[in-house]
Amino acid sequence: MRQLSGKRYWLVGASEGLGRALAQKLSQAGCELVLSARNEAPLRELADSLPGPARVVACDVSERASVEVAAVQAGQIDGLVYLAGVYWPFAATEWNADQAEAMFDINLTGAARVLGQVVPAMVARGGGHIVITGSLSGYRGLPGSIGYSSSKAGLMHLAESMHADLRGSGVDVQLANPGFIKTRLTDKNRFHMPFLMIPEQAADEMLKLMRSTRFQRAFPRLFSWLFRGANFLPDWAYYRLFAGR
Repeated sequence: MRQLSGKRYWLVGASEGLGRALAQKLSQAGCELVLSARNEAPLRELADSLPGPARVVACDVSERASVEVAAVQAGQIDGLVYLAGVYWPFAATEWNADQAEAMFDINLTGAARVLGQVVPAMVARGGGHIVITGSLSGYRGLPGSIGYSSSKAGLMHLAESMHADLRGSGVDVQLANPGFIKTRLTDKNRFHMPFLMIPEQAADEMLKLMRSTRFQRAFPRLFSWLFRGANFLPDWAYYRLFAGR
């Protein structure tokens, strides 16, 4: 079981939703936190409300210069949790170029920008903990999810590659794949969201993963079986079930 108390974690994407809920739980668990997002005001309010020490470092993951400055300000960390993400639901028949590019830039390339500032230092000192937030939607292509599912699939693939490369290096990589979480982003959906979690429930699942030595946790468990099992379906069956035509 991984000990979190006394460790210093940088949470990127901590201002609301899952990031905010996880910050509260990690602080309660005895972690020192560095909180990042684009907007400082909600981060400062969050930092002031936490029981443990927390610093605010503004960071726009869409800009490399901003990430570089934030990494210096964050200083040496024991762990990184990447939670930043944006989402707009639309199908390929209604392609929105700006929104599609933004989802890839924040959800996937933004993670690569942050990791590029963190991983080399962890490898050099032979220790560190990296947690990537994927999604159940990333296991296989879904209708009406241009940009989001694909960017999350890329992020999950990145985590898998890092896990393969860093085994034995002292740098642990973990991947959390949540389902629907009640946030400002999912409020955009106009369809039924099964097994909808509140952020605190999802943060509990994240904390279980972070305390464990396993690589991946997909949740809610029952809902995750549908998405993970879909990988074994032949194309004709998968698209008949998920695409509806």
